[in-house]
Amino acid sequence: MVFSSLRNYQAELGVNFKKTSYNPIRNANDGPPLRCIRALSSEFSFRMEVILRLYLLPYNPLRPGPCFLIGNVVQVLEMKPNSPKKEHYAYSKHGSCSILAAIEPKTGQRLAHVRRQRTKQQFTWFMKNLAQNYPNADKIIVVLDNLNTHTPNAFYEILEAENAEKLANRFEFVYTPKPASWLNIIEIEFSALLRQCLNRRIASINELSKQVMCYFKERIDKKIIINWQFSCESARQNLNKHYKQVNPINIKYKKTN
Repeated sequence: MVFSSLRNYQAELGVNFKKTSYNPIRNANDGPPLRCIRALSSEFSFRMEVILRLYLLPYNPLRPGPCFLIGNVVQVLEMKPNSPKKEHYAYSKHGSCSILAAIEPKTGQRLAHVRRQRTKQQFTWFMKNLAQNYPNADKIIVVLDNLNTHTPNAFYEILEAENAEKLANRFEFVYTPKPASWLNIIEIEFSALLRQCLNRRIASINELSKQVMCYFKERIDKKIIINWQFSCESARQNLNKHYKQVNPINIKYKKTN
């Protein structure tokens, strides 16, 4: 399977990039901290297990799989009643941009675009570029977040109907539950990107683009893959408290010492 993990990362220019508290690299095998799970409904369980099964399938070049996501990086301190808005002393915003990225975890192939905006047009061009990278694939499986731009509907707004249909038919879209961006493997890639590339002030989109493209080229050249091991069985055990809320019979999956 070619499976793609996609992400569209919203970056502020001229700011120090904020690190996330959840480290997917550390938690990839054990699952997320429980604070990442607000509620586990039957729909959440179903969508999560679909993705977990996808990640553990053997590689199939006719059904490859990259992944997509979006996030915001803002360094504005939280507002409190009767208190003025505060910003970090080093904050000097020069605009924002969007980083769209995809990864094929089992081969280490990656694709990235840096754009000034996150729009349906940018999403369409990115997906068109992604499809061109896999000309022999029967279907490209894409794991992505539930954003209003992340749908094949966008293709019909940008392309003529026939071409939009052809592009949409190249993909199988698999959406993460809401909210569960930790389920998107590209989070691991962006965690590394934040630490290694975006952990300092970058003043312009040209400089940001240069840094991001160098980062992804190095990862591609080194063929860095991602070995995801958190499975449905692990989820049923480690998140058993939540599974029991969906159906009490799920207590059967609880870990025993």
